[in-house]
Amino acid sequence: MKVFCGRANPTTGSVEWLEEDENYDYHQEIARSCYADMLHDKDRNVKYYQGIRAAVSRVKERGEKAIVLDIGTGTGLLSMMAVTAGADFCYAIEVFTPMAIAAVQIVEKNGFSDKIKVINKHSTEVTVGPDGDMQCRANILITELFDTELIGEGALPSYEHAHKYLVQEGCEAVPHRARVYAQLVESKRMWSWNKLFPVHVQAEDDEKIVFPSEIENCPGVPSVYDIQLNQVPRSDFTILSDVVTMFSVDFSKQVNSSSTYYTAKLEPIKSGMAQVILSWWDVDMDPSGMIKCTMAPYWVQSTSNDVQWRDHWMQCVYFLPNEEPVLSGEDVYLTAYRDEYSVWYKLQKARNEEDKKDAYVGSPLCSCQAHLLWNRPRFGELNDQNRTNQYIQALMTVLEKDSICLCISDGSLLPLLAQYLGAGQVFTVENSAVSHCLMEKIFKANHVGNKIKIIEKRPELLTASDLEDKKVSVLIGEPFFTTSLLPWHNLYFLYARTAVAAHLTDSVTVLPQSASLYMMVVEFKDLWRIRSPCGTCEGFDVHIMDDMIKLLRLRRFPRTSDETWLVVVNPLTPTLLAVVASSG
Repeated sequence: MKVFCGRANPTTGSVEWLEEDENYDYHQEIARSCYADMLHDKDRNVKYYQGIRAAVSRVKERGEKAIVLDIGTGTGLLSMMAVTAGADFCYAIEVFTPMAIAAVQIVEKNGFSDKIKVINKHSTEVTVGPDGDMQCRANILITELFDTELIGEGALPSYEHAHKYLVQEGCEAVPHRARVYAQLVESKRMWSWNKLFPVHVQAEDDEKIVFPSEIENCPGVPSVYDIQLNQVPRSDFTILSDVVTMFSVDFSKQVNSSSTYYTAKLEPIKSGMAQVILSWWDVDMDPSGMIKCTMAPYWVQSTSNDVQWRDHWMQCVYFLPNEEPVLSGEDVYLTAYRDEYSVWYKLQKARNEEDKKDAYVGSPLCSCQAHLLWNRPRFGELNDQNRTNQYIQALMTVLEKDSICLCISDGSLLPLLAQYLGAGQVFTVENSAVSHCLMEKIFKANHVGNKIKIIEKRPELLTASDLEDKKVSVLIGEPFFTTSLLPWHNLYFLYARTAVAAHLTDSVTVLPQSASLYMMVVEFKDLWRIRSPCGTCEGFDVHIMDDMIKLLRLRRFPRTSDETWLVVVNPLTPTLLAVVASSG
């Protein structure tokens, strides 16, 4: 059976529908995934292996057979660890069909087919009984269902269901428990990823672009911003509190996935503006807490020079709904709210008895539309005054009082800059109703709503009447387009410039005038692991996984006659030796 898959064409910016194999999307997920990063995570693998050995030993000491349930088995690695540690049988659940097929092959390759049964289902669909997927309930529960936020991949409902229907009461669990930590900080840089600052336009009147109050007061979106905090300089943020434990989950007992909240008292160690919550988690692989795997950033770990690098689990940045001033020594209360899949935070000053009767607060919703249109890096771009100044300088060299200016970029401030710098008339193209509505609000807030005409069309559909039968003398773009997944996808501007050629004067000025793509040879200390073959992992042969990813990438990037990409990598070292791009 064939399926239609929608795919954004970065050249034209349009969504195209292609006929693909029914497993196409799943296969591409594997090809784009970072499975290799997990398999190369030595700290993760060793801690899991230690925890599994300990759990199997505890079950055996009680004189019981060790029956393991492995939810989200992936390559089957943890199941093979369990059998090697002495487990009598293992049920390995994997919902992704291509991944389940690979797990079967890897298990067979390593000689464990008689003790590991791969079940290609979601764990909530697994049955137990003589005619079921599992003959009996398991007494050891092993999972790796975690993301950077811990619960974002549905770990809580999966655990909840497993304890009700798939494992014995009082079972062993690896990991045994998890804890989520939080720290309050002030950071202008991080805050600029969520809020818009006024933009200064260094023109004759020193204008300032402001934003509507609904954007300033909007709490934003609840989604976590996961980043490598270990790569953020300490000069970029100020710590306002000690680290606190917000909540913990015991995976060996019944888990409740219902929405709830947790409150911790903080005593600020420094006065400042509370803007951001930095968060991470750790897991204990055993009940005693002796086998620990932590995501803590470098300034928290005692061995900060030897922090395990990993890209599949990072750290979390949460933005408070509004920045709040805090004073050193004056208690504040931080509340973490969660549902089944996400976490968000709220900060309160010292509470009276009435305030202590907390109520669950739903996740924040964007009311201004800006957070729906722009991602966090885009907010950072718009708040970069140095970047804005470069655009201003470029525009000042080409704009005249009679300039007819057309802007082609999604949700750009360039039309405002052109208006402030004295362009005769400004048109701007917005591809969507959301961006049209948002930019209209911003223009009105700056009292130019009747001076800048917004055209809600794709560039190739522009007509002379849209431009009031005027020819464009200055065509501008950042360029930035919401359909761009990679930086060079913004070269869509070249397509758009060609599409509107009939509406341009013969002497039109185009900004940007040209674009260059630069490449360099680099050596990464760690990042190379996310695309590096694994071969063997903790003594288990996973070449089948490497071969499948290689094959799928070839399917994703077939060689064509007019474009060739050559990547030369030394397989013995993490050095990228050469990258060559050519087109004919």
